[in-house]
Amino acid sequence: CDFETDLCKPLHEVNLHPGWIRRNGNSGVGPPYSDHSGNCSTYFLSLSSEMRSSSATLMSNVLLPTDEEHVCQITFQYWISQSGVLMVGLQKLSEDTIKNIWHDSGELQNQWKAQTITVNSTENFVV
Repeated sequence: CDFETDLCKPLHEVNLHPGWIRRNGNSGVGPPYSDHSGNCSTYFLSLSSEMRSSSATLMSNVLLPTDEEHVCQITFQYWISQSGVLMVGLQKLSEDTIKNIWHDSGELQNQWKAQTITVNSTENFVV
């Protein structure tokens, strides 16, 4: 998913909760001024400036259960330019709670980082 033409299959517009915007480094919004590869014209998702002090959520489509043969790995690049926490959670469809499976606390890191998360669930889930 590279956000160049749309939000890609896992992140449909209906799952783009308030606060997220699709933009590039040329948008004049502020850092980052390029994507993780240094390209200023390619698109990424960013929190709008109005949401900097609150939270916003992205949610995947429903994903199928995992086992030894079927592994789910999610790789993403992220940028934290202000104090805050980026979290990845897993929610089984049979439960109302979201289990935190990864997080990073940022204090003006101002750099792109990469992360790969292996997700395990014995039933259908969203991330």
